[in-house]
Amino acid sequence: MKSALPKVLHPLCGLALVEYPIAAAFEVGAERVVVVTSGQPQLSQALVSRYGTERLSVVVQDPPRGTGDAVRVGLAAVTTQRAMVLYGDTPLVRASDLSQLIAALEVPGQDLAILTALLEEPFGYGRVLRDGAGNVEEVREQKDLRTDAELSVREVNAGMYAAQTDKLRAAVAELKPNNAQGEFYLTDVVASLAKVSCVASVLGKVDALMGVNDRSDLSRAEELLYARNRETHQKAGVSVHGDARIDTGVELAPDAEIGPGVCLRGTTRVGARSRVDVGSVLTDATVGEDVQIKPYCVITQSRVGDAAQLGPFAHLRPESDIEAQAHIGNFVETKKTRVRRGAKANHLAYLGDADVGENANIGAGTIVCNYDGFVKRQTLIGAGAFIGSDCQLVAPISIGKDAYVATGTTVTQDVPDEALAIGRVRQENKLGYAPKLRARLAAAKKAGSP
Repeated sequence: MKSALPKVLHPLCGLALVEYPIAAAFEVGAERVVVVTSGQPQLSQALVSRYGTERLSVVVQDPPRGTGDAVRVGLAAVTTQRAMVLYGDTPLVRASDLSQLIAALEVPGQDLAILTALLEEPFGYGRVLRDGAGNVEEVREQKDLRTDAELSVREVNAGMYAAQTDKLRAAVAELKPNNAQGEFYLTDVVASLAKVSCVASVLGKVDALMGVNDRSDLSRAEELLYARNRETHQKAGVSVHGDARIDTGVELAPDAEIGPGVCLRGTTRVGARSRVDVGSVLTDATVGEDVQIKPYCVITQSRVGDAAQLGPFAHLRPESDIEAQAHIGNFVETKKTRVRRGAKANHLAYLGDADVGENANIGAGTIVCNYDGFVKRQTLIGAGAFIGSDCQLVAPISIGKDAYVATGTTVTQDVPDEALAIGRVRQENKLGYAPKLRARLAAAKKAGSP
């Protein structure tokens, strides 16, 4: 990956690469996941922080000596009767594939089940070779294929296994590093166990094979996951248009509508009948029902109540709480602000560390001056208050219920309930002065004066 970040921690669709096979394992009932690493502390810390130690443990393979040796190291921490072997860089594996692997072990005498796939162009993959009766005999790598018949085999090894733990442990213990790399290959256990029992094969989907070895692979896998997520939500009753990018774990209620170019990230939730229009980006946001989010809004770690309207081009920064039926209009920015039911800020405003009362109105160009360079201070705006255009509210300040702040006012003192606050320079009209001013300005321009 040419990165300081361990490969399996690279994110795609909102999760780290390794979290996809982990999630698939837990989904099919794994009691515990053992992650085998080559000793990257960053990886160990990230996984323990995410999952804790009750259901996940990290063990170190030192030195790295191939997949077979990695399984040997991992099995030392396994106490269950059955075990699966998955890869940390295969994000497209489905729980349905794994459940079939596990089911194959229910057949008496089948101690190992392997996931396979059929490829039109199998070059480079280990082939699944069978005897005349169709039983799996071994997995043979591309470089070791000997005949045209073997080269023509299209069934390939996906590299995922389910096994009776004691049988797998014994087979792994017998592996030999009979190769130029001096490594222990896990694929050799197939031939070993096929001699003493039946090896089952489960035909999976081709994309389960896809591993990630560089950022190009990562991008392809992510696009496939986004397509899969779109389809999942569409089948659940959500209208998803175009190329919307919906992270794994995002929750969308039936009859929600997601426009093209939308990005829904993290733990975002969108309620029934709400519309998120073109180009909007929501991260860890909670959106109620019947909400209209117009194009190109950005919402981060904030909540939007039922039937609220946002945008276009609104920006909700973290800890914003927009209550039901409130309006946040074009080029309005909020941060750590509560806008109560029915309040409106429709144009070109900044509301930071504020509490806006029910049905209050914030005029265009209004700015809450919440930061003095050292401390953030709060502004309270009462229910039904009217703040005229181009006002500055210098925190800490309180605007009373049903108060009125005249256009162009800088408010530095609390405004009582139902009071009018006005603070602006008195206008003076100089009659007939405009022609003289124009003449003076034109002469200065001709003379080259600045």
